[in-house]
Parts: sequence; structure tokens; C-alpha cells
Amino acid sequence: MFGDYSLGDLAAIFAMQGFAGLILFSVFLLMALGLAIIFGQMGVINMAHGEFMILGAYVTWMTSNFFQAYLPALFSGYFFVAMILAFLASGALGMLVEWGLIRHLYKRPLDTLLATWGLSLILQQCYRSIFGAREVGVDLPQWMLGSFQVTDAIQIPINGVFVMCLTILITCAVAYVLYWSRWGRQVRAVVQNRVMAGAVGINTERVDRYTFALGCGVAGIAGSAFTMIGSTGPTSGQLYIVDTFLVVVFGGAASLVGTIASAFTISQAQSTLEFFLSGSMAKVLTLLAIVGILMLRPQGLFSLKVRK
Repeated sequence: MFGDYSLGDLAAIFAMQGFAGLILFSVFLLMALGLAIIFGQMGVINMAHGEFMILGAYVTWMTSNFFQAYLPALFSGYFFVAMILAFLASGALGMLVEWGLIRHLYKRPLDTLLATWGLSLILQQCYRSIFGAREVGVDLPQWMLGSFQVTDAIQIPINGVFVMCLTILITCAVAYVLYWSRWGRQVRAVVQNRVMAGAVGINTERVDRYTFALGCGVAGIAGSAFTMIGSTGPTSGQLYIVDTFLVVVFGGAASLVGTIASAFTISQAQSTLEFFLSGSMAKVLTLLAIVGILMLRPQGLFSLKVRK
């Protein structure tokens, strides 16, 4: 596999693929953050999580078209507006789904899996009917185009750097909300003992609804980031849902540090192997390695100790 390359070529390849893996890591992490909140904190298996991401991508695409048509002078800053709108749209849909569907299925994980799988099919058809079956792409502002020339063989795209900076910012914001804010303490109290949390005055239903909405909103931001590395179609979200669940389970449910470490490990492994092997074989080898590790450590890389 490596015999046809010199040491210099291999160093450049690993550097380029490592940075490509960082871009994939950014999308995985943004997706997994939302899923870790929903699955890790609430125990809900949300198979429609990819569709919430794609909603954010479509909102970004519509915002791009709106600015191009009506506000061309402000087009260079449209992406920041698109991220906010994507978060609000996906979060609002998540709140509606929690109220109409998920709240009736708590503590029934297999039922949530089937219900949200059906929801994902419904949303895919809605996107197909509203936006069409063809994939769409956004036009990036001029300042996001181009790349940094590190060496003669290594180039770092500017939009990739922006996505990574965005990921760091969102991760820090989620960490603050979950671990240092008053609402985050309420979420952890409900997770550890719902009855006692309700007894001390916490509105557990409102905490559930806002938690689900936050997870879906973060998925919407992931959709905005996704538009920079791929085109958007009605079924694009399903391409990432398995990898996202893999990231959450491998890292350890409800563990933010585990989610970050897992997303980094999986993205780097897939990105590097895809250069030397086919994409499907890279996924197979990565999956086999993760299954082997989970057999030895079923709780994942990191796990929270909760008093039963």
C-alpha cells in the first residue's frame, strides 16, 4: 500500500489527508454534538437527525439565493445569517416533533427508533416535494475561496479552516450550556433522577423539549457547515447518520469529551484509509476496529459515573 510512495510523498499525503480528516471531523462533531444531547441526555434514538441537518443545509441554500437576488452587497456575510436561521429552523422543528411525537415515547428506545425512522422518510419526501429531487449547492463568498499554501505539496482550503473554527466555537458554547449554565444543571438533574428533579420544582417537560430542540438546532448548524463540503439533497442526511451514531456510541453516551475524541479518531482513520483504499473498504476497516474496541470496552472511550 505504501511501497509506491517515497517518504516525502507519504508525509505530504498524510498531512493533506489529515487536514481533510479535520474537515470531516468538524461535520461529524457538529452532528454528534446534537445527537449526544438527544441520545446521551434523553435516551432517544433519533434516526431523523440527518434530516434536521439537511433542513439547516436547505435553509443555508435559500439564504444564499436570497442574498444573491436581493442583497448582493451583503452577500459576503450571508453565511452568518444562514447559520442563525438554520439553528432556529431546525430547533423549532425539533421542538414541534418533541411535543407531537417524542414526549409520548420516553423510556421506549425501540419505539423512538421506529417512530423517528418513519419521520425521516416523511421529511425526505417533504424535501423532495418542496425543493426537488436534484441536489443543490451554495455559492461561497469570495473570502472563503482559495487556500493557504503551506508547502509546494500541501494546501489548506480557507473554507475548511472556517468550518473548524466554527466547530470549536459551537463545541465551547455547548459545553458551557451543559456544564456551567443553570439550564444545563437542570438537564443533568433530570437525567440523573427525573422524579426528584420534578419534586424540587424543575419543569421536566420543558427541559425535555428545549433539550431536544437544542440537539436539533446544533444539527442545523452542522447542515450549514455541510454545504461547504458537499451538495445538498433530500437523502443526504442518511449518509451521515450511521457514522454519527457510531461517533456517539464509541465515545460514550453523554460524554462530551468522548464525542470529541471519537469524532477525531473516526474521521482521521476514514480520511487516511480512503486515499489508499476504496471508500467502502475504509468504512469496513474502521467499523471492524471500532467493533473490536467496543467488545473490550462496551461503555465507550469515556463514560459518566451515575449513581443508580
